[in-house]
Amino acid sequence: MSARHSDPGDGRGLERDGTIAREGSLDRVPAAFASVVDAARARVSETFDTTRLHSAYLYGSIPRGTATPGVSDLDLQLALHDEPTEADRADADAIEAVLDGAFPQIDGVGILLASKRSLLSDLERYDGGFFIACLCTPLLGPDLAEQLPRYRPTTLLARETNGDLARVLCRWRARAAAAVTDADRRTLSRAVGRRTVRTGFTLVMPRWGGWTSDLERSAEVFGRYYPDRVEQMRAAAAVGRTPATDPAVLATLIDDLGPWLAAEYTAVHGEKAR
Repeated sequence: MSARHSDPGDGRGLERDGTIAREGSLDRVPAAFASVVDAARARVSETFDTTRLHSAYLYGSIPRGTATPGVSDLDLQLALHDEPTEADRADADAIEAVLDGAFPQIDGVGILLASKRSLLSDLERYDGGFFIACLCTPLLGPDLAEQLPRYRPTTLLARETNGDLARVLCRWRARAAAAVTDADRRTLSRAVGRRTVRTGFTLVMPRWGGWTSDLERSAEVFGRYYPDRVEQMRAAAAVGRTPATDPAVLATLIDDLGPWLAAEYTAVHGEKAR
């Protein structure tokens, strides 16, 4: 599994055997974010002892080496020995607040919590398991990728990673209706933009035959197959990188592009297992 972070240069994020390469590495963390990563490692270690924490991972633009100071956020995944509790969530929220307040080079911190059992389960094999094995960079503890398979850009992977967009749209509509501040709208628009682009990319991933997490490139790959929708997908990529406060922007993504994308996704790949 040690070669998962390599890319032989085919430009499609694949190993020579056609499996998806792990996309990040601590060696790729930009210098401006090194202190952020060090502080995150220390805070997580201080807050979650080894009886609670199995391992911790970075993901997103910082370990991919593409983060922009003042724009990019810090993303962490914690794998716990047991199912996350309310106390665990409160501790993670506290870490988020401390790190976000201490480092102006990041615009927000997000920490995901899951149990080791869940991430290694059959149900999560092509969702949470894929996320750990290919999109996460080890920060603390044993690497769960060692217990997971290699992944290929198949319709099964597409279905299990993003085949639940219709359900997600319902939650987004509720959050949009409840958003009353610009901060609320920025948080939601970033999430909507990123998830929309990734869903659009994985819709065409098996046809393209590769993997990328870059939002702009994902939108362009999508546009090769759906040129009539490429401008909307480019707009989603822009919002995913630079969040918007205009309710009309959210409405376009949630009420126009979103429903079309969900229906097309189901027609092409089917619905997620759960």
